[in-house]
Amino acid sequence: MTCSPVHETLAADFRSLPVPEMQAILARFDQRVSAALQQHPRSKEWVRKALRRQGAARCPVRLKRVSLDVILRYGDDLAELYCQFPDDVLCIQAYDYSIGHQPPGKEPLNEVKILTQSAEWTDEWGTRWGHAYGGIGATTVADAIPDWSQLDDYLRHRMPDPHAPGRLDRAKAVLAVHGEDKYCVGLVHLALFERLHCLRGMENTFCDLRANEAEVSRLLEALADYFIELVREWGPTNVSGIFMTDDWGSQTGLMISPEMWKKHFKAHYRRIFDEIHRWDKDVIFHSCGNVMRVIPELIDLGVDVLDPVQPTALNIDEVGRCFGGKIAFCGGVDDQRLEDHTPQQVKDEVRHAIDVLGRPYGNAYVLAPANQITPTVPFENIQALFEACHAQ
Repeated sequence: MTCSPVHETLAADFRSLPVPEMQAILARFDQRVSAALQQHPRSKEWVRKALRRQGAARCPVRLKRVSLDVILRYGDDLAELYCQFPDDVLCIQAYDYSIGHQPPGKEPLNEVKILTQSAEWTDEWGTRWGHAYGGIGATTVADAIPDWSQLDDYLRHRMPDPHAPGRLDRAKAVLAVHGEDKYCVGLVHLALFERLHCLRGMENTFCDLRANEAEVSRLLEALADYFIELVREWGPTNVSGIFMTDDWGSQTGLMISPEMWKKHFKAHYRRIFDEIHRWDKDVIFHSCGNVMRVIPELIDLGVDVLDPVQPTALNIDEVGRCFGGKIAFCGGVDDQRLEDHTPQQVKDEVRHAIDVLGRPYGNAYVLAPANQITPTVPFENIQALFEACHAQ
């Protein structure tokens, strides 16, 4: 499969397309992929057994880990890949993490517009976000709680309602189609640490963990309570797991000491993970970077699947040797080098990941990019990734 001339033209100017045309491309993509998934055999139970380390004939696959821009660039050619090579694990998101729930009756933000153009907006938590034209994803530009004197007011009046009407409506619509047959996970970004620094700012957060422990403790307690209530919203749905994100690693190690991590965060995670398990859902915990020093803690807390096992920050051979059989893995394929590899190198990397993270441990490993594929990755490399992940 190669890109047609039409799509080569689109690749050159997809960011300048009118927003309605972008929306039409995205809608057509979703419709095609969803329809194709419905034609493939039921896979929910064998995937769940694989991730619970009960054995599987092959590693499950999750390749729909792409930025919106990739879909806009490659359009129907990319949809054809997903139709030919369907995912086994579906991540279901109720709303974009940088926007949050938008209540019914209020003029909604146009997600496609603000995530492809230059824009700023405020999310439901009071954090100000921005997106730069040509960039991937959003970044925070202003804190919701710049001063601790505002904490009481924030906790009483400004915290979002986890039970807000319609909060999971978009996710439930997808689950109504795929939830019975496919291993679906509810995607919940910005759990504790990430939400903390979205509210306070990164530099303030690092200082707060030492200098303002009482305030941090109060806010983390409230954030954990919120997350638990959000789990209770997901609980009655037919998702098989909760995929939660809290990035802890730099390229070389944790951003704080393991001792500080345990002091401030471990007990809160235990409460959250216990609630997820109470609903008989799996815990999929995402933390980019080198998190080697807290993987034993995450196993102790009951994490079922560790994501994204980032190869540029972790030695995946060592991760497999040390923790294979004790926890399942997801990720492991280096998104940061997909752009520079040849197609054959992409295939070789996939085979290596299977050999060190999956096959020796009953294939308890979801084959996936370690993070979002971006539009700078050549289509032939994306095609090689799909072919290799499904040629087990």
